[in-house]
Amino acid sequence: MPAEIEETPSRPAARAFAGSAVAVVVAGAVALLTRQPWLFPSLGPAIMLHVEQPGRPESSPRNTVIGHLVALLAGYAFLVATGLADRPSALQEGVSGARIVAAAGSLAVTAAVLVLVKAAHPPAGATTLIVSLGLLHTPTQLVVAFAAVLLVTVVDLLFNRATGRPMPLWAAPKEG
Repeated sequence: MPAEIEETPSRPAARAFAGSAVAVVVAGAVALLTRQPWLFPSLGPAIMLHVEQPGRPESSPRNTVIGHLVALLAGYAFLVATGLADRPSALQEGVSGARIVAAAGSLAVTAAVLVLVKAAHPPAGATTLIVSLGLLHTPTQLVVAFAAVLLVTVVDLLFNRATGRPMPLWAAPKEG
């Protein structure tokens, strides 16, 4: 490999810096324009997986999309089942027995379903807690959150491709 394109330790750090910043700026700009929650905590670890390890199965668009979709649905299902869908978040009213059931149930279901469908994506664990703890809880917020996942996944895919990092269009090759 010629010296001018050799991978130095600073190159992955610079790529992670730039890729993370670009994805958050794009989602943040959409949030500003729409006044909707296009930025939420579990996007951070998803973006980091995409830009730091784009070829890993858990970083693939497939696992990202399935992971967050399952997490959003499980979180909301447990909010409804525990009667918390219209309650203030755990940050506002504290933790209750029902909130613990919602959090534990949504995380357990998310983890089990992702294992069953072979779509590991650890940031989805944060997404389901964000929902079951009531931080995002309306159907509109959940649709926006899913759209944000799709947006940053596409941004990261394009960024990785533009910077010469292979990221699969959908599923990563099986690890052997």
